[in-house]
Amino acid sequence: MSVQSRTALTPVLRDVRAVVFDTDGVITDSARVHAAAWKAAFDAFLRAHPPADPDQRRPFDVRDDYLRHVDGKSRLDGAAAFLAARGIEASAETVRAVAAEKERLFTRRLREHGVDAYPGTVRLVEALRAAGVPRAAASASRHAGELLSRAGVLDLFDVLVDGGEAARLGLAGKPAPDLFLEAVRRLGVPAGGAAVVEDALAGVEAGRRGGFALVVGVDRAAGADTGARLLRHGADIVVRDLGELCAGGAPQ
Repeated sequence: MSVQSRTALTPVLRDVRAVVFDTDGVITDSARVHAAAWKAAFDAFLRAHPPADPDQRRPFDVRDDYLRHVDGKSRLDGAAAFLAARGIEASAETVRAVAAEKERLFTRRLREHGVDAYPGTVRLVEALRAAGVPRAAASASRHAGELLSRAGVLDLFDVLVDGGEAARLGLAGKPAPDLFLEAVRRLGVPAGGAAVVEDALAGVEAGRRGGFALVVGVDRAAGADTGARLLRHGADIVVRDLGELCAGGAPQ
């Protein structure tokens, strides 16, 4: 890494030997599409099968419920976690049905509207590439490759580990660190020399459990306590935009 290329990064990243990026909400503006699909699927289920407790019948919240129960998790794990949180003892068949409906809705919205990459993330990834730092994209979603390709950023990454690969390899879902550890294994860098970038509570916890040198939380929600929650779950630092990790900070 040249002196000039090192100076394009903030000091916190200058000794990192590789970086693993989550996809939804970190690289691409697709978390909103996932959240909208989950809301439509869960709200329809709650209307058809209202919980006994009236307080548990409230609609799915695309900020709090999404962050707390489904963000960063596989579809089945996310569906099961939310239904359990509403006091619903759902069978495996019910969980699969809700997850399948979410998948149908997400796929339709993705094909109709597409997604964009965050400019600050692209700026950081390009700075890392110029500095010779290997980069991986990792996601519990089977759509990660399509998302990155549609956003025009797939070629910025050396490695992609998506939900299909996770299933093939039998990797445990977040907050287990398996997905991220497989990504750095493919990059040829130990976790102790690498960074993880995540916007999900389960994701930053996975980075901490995996022994990564640096866990960066991305607070896209900019809520009153989302940054603090990311820190409590394992983030070393929290930023609103990944451009902040380039020299000169996020573009205005």
